[in-house]
Amino acid sequence: MSPSLSTNSSLPPALSSLPFADVLQADHATLEVASWDFGHIVREYPLAVLRPTSIQDIVILVKFIHDNDDPVLASLTVAVRGNGHSVRGQAMARDGIVVDMSSLRISKNNQGGGWATIIPQQGTLRCYADVGGEQLWIDVLKETLKHGLAPVSWTDYLYLTVGGTISNGGISGTAFRFGPQISNVHEMDVITGTGELLTCSRHENSDLFDAVLGGRGQFGIITRARIVLDQAPKRVKWVRLLYDDFSAFTRDQEHLISINGRFDERALEHLEGFIFMHHGSPDEWRSSYFPSTENARIATLITINGMVYCLEVAKFYDDDTELSVGKVMENLLQGLSYLPGFRYEKDVSYVDFLNRVRDGEMKLRSQGLWDVPHPWLNLFVPRSRIADLKTHVLDNIIMKNKITTGTVLCYPMNKIKWDAKTSAVVPDEDVFYTVEFLQSSGFDDWQKFDAQYEEILRWCKEAKLGVKQHLHRCNTVDEWKDHFGSKWSNFERVKAKFDPRMILSPGQRIFNNN
Repeated sequence: MSPSLSTNSSLPPALSSLPFADVLQADHATLEVASWDFGHIVREYPLAVLRPTSIQDIVILVKFIHDNDDPVLASLTVAVRGNGHSVRGQAMARDGIVVDMSSLRISKNNQGGGWATIIPQQGTLRCYADVGGEQLWIDVLKETLKHGLAPVSWTDYLYLTVGGTISNGGISGTAFRFGPQISNVHEMDVITGTGELLTCSRHENSDLFDAVLGGRGQFGIITRARIVLDQAPKRVKWVRLLYDDFSAFTRDQEHLISINGRFDERALEHLEGFIFMHHGSPDEWRSSYFPSTENARIATLITINGMVYCLEVAKFYDDDTELSVGKVMENLLQGLSYLPGFRYEKDVSYVDFLNRVRDGEMKLRSQGLWDVPHPWLNLFVPRSRIADLKTHVLDNIIMKNKITTGTVLCYPMNKIKWDAKTSAVVPDEDVFYTVEFLQSSGFDDWQKFDAQYEEILRWCKEAKLGVKQHLHRCNTVDEWKDHFGSKWSNFERVKAKFDPRMILSPGQRIFNNN
């Protein structure tokens, strides 16, 4: 399909007559933006883009489609676009309506803010913030810090929306201790596929609540989320350690995440792992970390070994713990098997640490290397098979093909921190790893990455590795059934209840798989 130069006048008259018709746009420039996402691989043009000025605009749109008997109007689908950071067209709606949530963010800011309401919880130490689903996490951070508070679970990149990450899981190096972001949501307001605006929680509309968390937008549009807060630290002791032995690297990671009590002062607040390869860079785009004087020495280490493993840990602190944080960190690192002489340390502000990916983004933007294809592969791998994945995928497939040109993450999480009632799917072991190939390519060669990923996935399936993909888009219903496993029947049941006409989130290709 190619874009038309349509205007609002070319939309079906019934749509043009709705109360929000003045913010329902179908001009060429608007459709062009909505046809791309961060991945720059999938391209699908919507019929129109709604830039709502209120939640009610979205309610009216969805209810209008759901209640309509006209075959053309009743066949419309609706996709929500937060910050457009999907990589395979998940936030697109071919010939449907894309709801651009950023317009709500602008509207609320123009009204003077006040969108993050801090709610103390009686009888506990916890506080919560009511936050719009359209809000960026960087703005949530700024707002809650005004009260000396902050969310406890983060993604590595803060320029994502609350609704977007909650719809997928929301993971980073904080997940091993505090769980993913979906484990830190207390309540939500959701517009269902029938056009109802419902409040849901563990105690109210609980089936909707559980389904929406990690539900890929299939059951409702998140307009408000009540998220867990804690006292915000001021600074971060940030350490990176290099390894030349994969077994030592994973053994040390698993040891460190075994100390994971939410209020355990010995525990780290952040743990991630990276894999540096001889055709990659030790100072990957996500953050410039290593001293420039060390680059040559690290590069030599990578060349000699072919692969070097980097363990990244962080301990947060404030005025009360400033004097003790150094000792706590030393105790945690004591006995680890990293390479002598390859320990690096920084001390940075809490905000600078959480927002560390932004510098890399701005550097790539200045070089014209941000808006390019991003063929990514994100895997959850059982701990018992991580060594097999290293041998057969990293040593054989990746090193043989030599086309890794981006960040490769590899770090473990604790399954107990994930609520099994949610829609999110993880491997069936107490500890599992996220292994993420975050590649960039040209517009004419991203297919070679996909071919490599197909080889990886084919081997994982043949080896019965028990891997689950994260942030992916399957091609068939059978593939989705295999992905969700025992959760599929409930997933299908809740879909029939809250979005029976399959209006929402067609770009995931779960129920709209044509």
